[in-house]
Amino acid sequence: SDADGNGTKLRKKLMAPDISLNLDPSGESVLSDDLDESGEIDLDDLDTPSENSNEFEWEDDLPKPKTTDVIRKGSLAEYTVAEEKDDGRRWRMFRIGEQDHRVDMKAIEPYKKVISHGGYYGDGLNAIVVFAVCFMPESSQPNYRYLMDNLFKYVIGTLELLVAENYMIVYLNGATTRRKMPSLGWLRKCYQQIDSLRLRKNLKSLIIVHPSWFIRTLLAITKPFISSKFSQKIRYVFTLAELAELIPMEYVGIPECIKQY
Repeated sequence: SDADGNGTKLRKKLMAPDISLNLDPSGESVLSDDLDESGEIDLDDLDTPSENSNEFEWEDDLPKPKTTDVIRKGSLAEYTVAEEKDDGRRWRMFRIGEQDHRVDMKAIEPYKKVISHGGYYGDGLNAIVVFAVCFMPESSQPNYRYLMDNLFKYVIGTLELLVAENYMIVYLNGATTRRKMPSLGWLRKCYQQIDSLRLRKNLKSLIIVHPSWFIRTLLAITKPFISSKFSQKIRYVFTLAELAELIPMEYVGIPECIKQY
């Protein structure tokens, strides 16, 4: 820029050259001056969109990777036969009534001993089903509701599989902390499920071993809401010796903590 007589700066206007976009290699073009003698373009001097630029982005419904790392060939872990079988054992289908329910077997693995088969009594296939409350999960666990929901399906589904004809439930209540006691709502769901299926008429007895004050109070409060026939099937047993007088104990698995209790 030059200054005029008044001290004001003047800007010179530069005229744009005529641009010839000629596809003929013999003709002149604007790119001819930008090429070096080797005919290569310097890519470092070309303007490209920055990594944070949204200039060339578009929306799509494809799943986005969680990482920007490039997965190289051979870097994926192989799915072994043992792992495939283990994954297949994670979920199991139980038929309850007329519906199929999927149970997360891996989540309830530490609590599966809550229900077990205790052999038979009397003549025929009169099953003894043992329910040990000491194997229930503690209510302080963050996934407690998820565990109890899957455990409920597992208990009822297993009960369906164990019962062929008449059966009794031995409810082992001893040596159970308050945090492991199932809630009233969970017990009510079990009762409603048993009461609404074929399990209702086949249940001959519910023996509660080592009944706590909480259990007895709970049953006394809920007695008006359960059927009289079901109430007549409930029996309290205060010692294992007394239980042995009622049923054969050969196949009844009594946890060690209850034996000490």
